[in-house]
Amino acid sequence: MEYNEISVGLDIGTTKIVALIGRKNEYGKVEVLATGKAKSLGVHRGVVTNITQTIQSIQQAVDEAVTISGVNIKGAVVGIAGQHIRSIQHSDYITRTNSDEVITDADIDKLINQVKKLVMLPGEEIIHVLPQEYKVDSQPEIKEPVGMFGGRVEAKFHVVLGQTASINNVGKCIKSAGIDLIDITLEPLASADAVLSQEEKEAGVALIDIGGGTTDLAIFKDGIIRHTAVIPFGGNVITEDIKEGCSIIESQAELLKVKFGSAWPGENKDNEIVSIPGLRGRDPKEITLKTLSKVIHSRVMEIIEKVYIEIKNYGHEEPKKKLIAGIVLTGGGAQLKHIKQLVEYVTGMDTRIGYPNEHLAGDSDESLSSPIYATSVGLLMKGLNSKKKYAGAFIEIEEDEKEPIIEVDFEKKHIEEDAEQKEETKILENSKKNFMDRWFDKFKDFLDKAE
Repeated sequence: MEYNEISVGLDIGTTKIVALIGRKNEYGKVEVLATGKAKSLGVHRGVVTNITQTIQSIQQAVDEAVTISGVNIKGAVVGIAGQHIRSIQHSDYITRTNSDEVITDADIDKLINQVKKLVMLPGEEIIHVLPQEYKVDSQPEIKEPVGMFGGRVEAKFHVVLGQTASINNVGKCIKSAGIDLIDITLEPLASADAVLSQEEKEAGVALIDIGGGTTDLAIFKDGIIRHTAVIPFGGNVITEDIKEGCSIIESQAELLKVKFGSAWPGENKDNEIVSIPGLRGRDPKEITLKTLSKVIHSRVMEIIEKVYIEIKNYGHEEPKKKLIAGIVLTGGGAQLKHIKQLVEYVTGMDTRIGYPNEHLAGDSDESLSSPIYATSVGLLMKGLNSKKKYAGAFIEIEEDEKEPIIEVDFEKKHIEEDAEQKEETKILENSKKNFMDRWFDKFKDFLDKAE
């Protein structure tokens, strides 16, 4: 097994923690070698609130993946989300000493590093600096300035920020679980890599990732990330509303949502009833599916409306910024019945459900094609696509699995080869001699008989 080819993605979500170990096959598709899952106990709305429980959940997911794959995880690409994430637009420039020399990657890195030194609000730090478009001297709207000539390189950036304390808590949990934090990436960006096509990113698309604790948004236009946002509630709030509205326990509310829930109340008739077992010998509770749908509908409407405000804030209603490919829904919340139709009704935009199966190898576990695993697959892909940068950083290689180093004494080898060659010549000469002797004996015998 080529260990440099292997990558690890770790999704620390509000409802679950997933560790994926994988590599690319000969067709460039992602081959998942192992999946480790654990219930997330110490995360609330995308933010670590209990470090001890989060460490235990991470270790459980990682141990499961290690047991299945048989390889030891050393590091991982980790996703980050949560209500503390925000983004800003920023412009910056550098002046080059020699405008007759071509612009190189080093110049772009210098410009990005300059942006990373921006002074933020107290307690905030930069997670991503994402270039939008460049301007070289007086020439605007340049997508790729490398290879051009110019004295002044300017760019618009989409800068993603997060609370330092929340980012550090994620880092501490990863480290305490015995894993190196190879890279940290915004979860909607990872989900976008897993479920969006390049054509959609070019045409303009809004990715809505409805997770357990947060709903994440990423908007692309002309192949470039234009806007990101995190809405601080997701599928768990719907479950909470069902629990309160129907006076049942949380596990029953989650089961009701998954099995019978719909975002469109008109679909259910008044006489459709589901019976919930009573607690400790109490009478069962009867709930109409119409009531259930109304509870779900009101909360889903709130989520969609908040996301739509962010889409309008980006400027979707301007002709140049129109999102032609519409909306792609992913995450666990995208599995809710009739949510696609409701999103189309509220926004008036074409909508589809995003599955990460396009990038997965044909023989992959079917469950990984679910929208639930969009972020996990995207994080794994991030590591695989940057394998030169992170070569050998993900997997711990046992001593006995390393290639043995063979030292060669060339002088001795040369003498041994000469001896072998002489021995081969001697054997050949003997075989020739034996053949001639046998031939001569047969010829002599033939003459004797002729007499």
